Amino acid sequence: MSTLVTGVTLDSFDQLPTHTRRCRFWVLDPKAENSSSDALDLEFENEAWLSMIMLEWGSCGQLLSSGGRTLGCALYSPPGVVPRSTSFPTSPVSADAVLLTTLRIESELDREGHSASLIQAVVADLVNRGVRALEAFGIRRTAEDDRVGPKATADLTCSDTTCMIDADFLEKVGFDVVAPHHRYPRLRLELDRDHGWKEDVESALEQLLIAASLTMVEIEHKDPVGVG
Repeated sequence: MSTLVTGVTLDSFDQLPTHTRRCRFWVLDPKAENSSSDALDLEFENEAWLSMIMLEWGSCGQLLSSGGRTLGCALYSPPGVVPRSTSFPTSPVSADAVLLTTLRIESELDREGHSASLIQAVVADLVNRGVRALEAFGIRRTAEDDRVGPKATADLTCSDTTCMIDADFLEKVGFDVVAPHHRYPRLRLELDRDHGWKEDVESALEQLLIAASLTMVEIEHKDPVGVG
């Protein structure tokens, strides 16, 4: 079944992945978090936060779906409205850049392919709006992270390992490290180069999508029995 990427609107908040609707990692100021923040209605906080961004700045998300089922999403905004954006050792985000905060995929199948489709939609939106660059705080995962970290699911606890984007993936799709760090590098994707973003970004995305397709073919050969 084919996938569809659409812009997040004020009316599509309920279609975002459950964890994204309740995530506290980017929305709450880490310096101000205390026991009282545990009593907050996080879904309300996220909806209010995204509504404020969309009303003041415009589109700030892309939603990936298939057959009416949500597969994932990407969220991005000016860094000034992201409370956690100043708390990293590689802060601040460049003045001319939009910050990519969330890239969440709910399916274990074709994760890189779905992620690439969302990044492509984000870049296309920002290029059309004349944005010069997209930046993100990536995370360098360790073997311990991979061993104990939970997989994609609606019930993840918020933390750096569950709410941040893999730095390795960002580099695969054309981001460059502009502020190195062993754990939280800041990466940047230029959107206004003379030769255009497509030559770098679409080439990287195409390679990821090809690799993802080959993986799906291998799975089908290993398990030829259909389901459902």
